[in-house]
Amino acid sequence: MALFIAALGIWFLLRVVEVLLLGFLAVLLALYLGTITDLLERRARFPRWVGLIATGAGTLAIIVGIGALIVPPVIDQTQSLIAGLPQSLTDIQNVLAQWASQYPVIRRTELANPQSGLVASFITDVAQYVSGSALPYARAGGKLLVEAASVLVMAVYLSNRPALYRDGVVYLVPPAHRDVATRILEDAGATLRAWIVGQLITMVLLGFLTAAGLWALGVPYWLAFGMFTGLVAIVPFFGAFLSTLLPALLVLGSGDWGRALAVIALGVGVHVVEANLVNPLIMEKKVALPPVLTIASVLIMGTLLGGVGLVVAVPVLAVAIVVVRHVLRGEIYGEGGHHEPAVLRHSGQFRVPRPRPPAP
Repeated sequence: MALFIAALGIWFLLRVVEVLLLGFLAVLLALYLGTITDLLERRARFPRWVGLIATGAGTLAIIVGIGALIVPPVIDQTQSLIAGLPQSLTDIQNVLAQWASQYPVIRRTELANPQSGLVASFITDVAQYVSGSALPYARAGGKLLVEAASVLVMAVYLSNRPALYRDGVVYLVPPAHRDVATRILEDAGATLRAWIVGQLITMVLLGFLTAAGLWALGVPYWLAFGMFTGLVAIVPFFGAFLSTLLPALLVLGSGDWGRALAVIALGVGVHVVEANLVNPLIMEKKVALPPVLTIASVLIMGTLLGGVGLVVAVPVLAVAIVVVRHVLRGEIYGEGGHHEPAVLRHSGQFRVPRPRPPAP
């Protein structure tokens, strides 16, 4: 009977995974709106509904303003990049073939054959993966619009009265474990807020530094590549690799090895600065996660949920670790009084765990 109930539960979760994903996205958006609204409510003495409206209107104004300044040139550069892509791929293939023909070890491989199409096939594979993840959402049309509106509406309600929904979740837990459930929700909320703040700063900073560096190196389409770098920064490790490789390949097609190496050095340098300066100094609430688990989470969520899974992989992992630390280490192993439960680094929040109530 227990196996049947477990199988039924797994089947149900698989059937509603898209709804759960929308709910999780709504929680992330609600945490963003709620954090700014709390600040306005506490500092400016705004009523909560006024602060929420001001937060939403301010966010929309910033997005529209940035879009009006950046989107038109980005679109122009992206269109030019796509139009010249066939010739760029041919140039890259010829340069690689010429380079490979100079070394006996790889002279007889397909890399030395300018007609092999290895570069084009690589770009095609990447494009197929991206389109396979994104096109189902783009083709959904009305469904995508309804889901986006649903996420926005749920986020507004969650951020307007967070205590109502938090208490509702806690009441679903048996009374003996409600204190643990409350700590998990508080810790998960602090961790997700840390991830949101850190991710926004990372995306803006990486995009700006990459665009400025590529412009200084005279790389074509520098603004488009800078915007791309900022967007893919949401996917750890893989986004950094892809955002460095693509402009380097474009420069390589011109046969300028020196500038291609400079582009690679720029990409490495930007991400070194992000890892060693931004994380410890600017993003005091940056989520600290084990790199191996982060990579595995991105691969698993990308396989299961496609492009959206890549976006939510890290916050899902952060919440999972919060639950594991509280339940496994804190309750089962009894280590809650000796270890900081939050998945936060350099943060004053929840630095000292709450004392556990005495056993009855």
